[in-house]
Amino acid sequence: GAALVFGLSLSCASTVVLLKALEARGTLESVNGRIAVGWLVVEDLATVLILVLLPPLAPVLGGATQPGSADVPLWRTIAETLAQMAAFVVLMLVVGRRVLPWLLWQVARTGSRELFTLMVIAVAIGIAYGAGVLFHVSFALGAFFAGMVMRESEYSHRAAQESLPLRDSFSVLFFVSVGMLFDPMTLVDQPLHLLGVVAIVMLGKAIAATAIVLLFRYPLNTAMTVSASLAQIGEFSFILAGLGLQLGLLPKAGMNLVLAAALVSIALNPVMFAMIQPLQRWVLSRSAFARKLEARDDPYAELPQTTERQYLEGQVVLVGFGRVGRRIADALAERDIPFVVADQSRETVEALRKRGLAAVSGDASDPMVLVQAHIANAAMLVVAIPDSMRARQMADTARQLNPGIEIVLRTHGEEESALLRKEQLGTVFYGEEELAKGMSRHVLRRFNAELPESLAPLATPAH
Repeated sequence: GAALVFGLSLSCASTVVLLKALEARGTLESVNGRIAVGWLVVEDLATVLILVLLPPLAPVLGGATQPGSADVPLWRTIAETLAQMAAFVVLMLVVGRRVLPWLLWQVARTGSRELFTLMVIAVAIGIAYGAGVLFHVSFALGAFFAGMVMRESEYSHRAAQESLPLRDSFSVLFFVSVGMLFDPMTLVDQPLHLLGVVAIVMLGKAIAATAIVLLFRYPLNTAMTVSASLAQIGEFSFILAGLGLQLGLLPKAGMNLVLAAALVSIALNPVMFAMIQPLQRWVLSRSAFARKLEARDDPYAELPQTTERQYLEGQVVLVGFGRVGRRIADALAERDIPFVVADQSRETVEALRKRGLAAVSGDASDPMVLVQAHIANAAMLVVAIPDSMRARQMADTARQLNPGIEIVLRTHGEEESALLRKEQLGTVFYGEEELAKGMSRHVLRRFNAELPESLAPLATPAH
């Protein structure tokens, strides 16, 4: 029992730490970021189920017998636990999806921001507490379903925005409380044990994650990003270890090792992310096997040999097929302007190929991806992703391979927009600025007013 709880505690990476790391590096919306976040979301869901099943299984695993469960068969205890969890889930999905959005709408009608924030907090805590008292399921499961049900409301984005500062504050308080539980003497009394645990978390999990991602035919950079994301443990590890301690499954020394390993791994996690690019270059320069993995045949990494010539010369290379890229592609297709899509998602590229569109899979900040999109002969590069750092790399590559190419860039920030325009990398579109211009043009035309020069449509560049 102790080994099981200890192992499960070491397997739970912190979603909070991961999101902060990906946001700081601007990779949260990339394929690498989506895979890492998706991995941790599934991991969190599995952990919630473990938290539900661990108490009834504690006597079998060598822990303390729960009050009133001595004469109850194990199968019945597990069945009752699963039935209570199922009843809670059904209640939330059937009743909660109708009641909570209605409550949020009624509160939003008052126009009080404070009351709306209080309502969001009350709903989250109330459902989480009720889940434990009435259905005997974990507090974490209740909070999770509270968020999932609130997402059905048209005010979900506002609820998330209002609760964001609270989330950060509670995250800080949570880790402060963990620090207060930590016994510093663990570093002195059990240095070798701690070193072994940290090695399991930061090396063992990283190696296993790298192997799994590579087996799914993702590139080495993706595998290393996911492995760095998992090379730490956090909030669910503390909850699992605390529950194991409470159930008599995990000794106090094990709890201290989990806390110490969490603090060390979280502190060193930025180093893991910083090592991705240098380590990738080092591995590729010294390992023929790694180069073979990178160069293995991927049917979506290059255009088919049967691709028509119009997609190989004078075409538009469109990077990103998200909300913005999809609309640009639709506009080009309506006017029969040939274009090639470069997107990190193999699933997206596969779907585009099935529709008869030219597309290549990969990170376009890698020069080889733009080469496969025939950027050297393209008329225009349109970067429809908001990552200014990667956009700059793409623009530099395009200029080197095709000095006369026209470049169009998208940004999300005013400072990024000003910097890219100053560097004269191409025509830069700042999302909020273009939205304001479009709304201003509509208002002025409604009153038959003359458009100022700042709102005039962009002139077509001379060729």
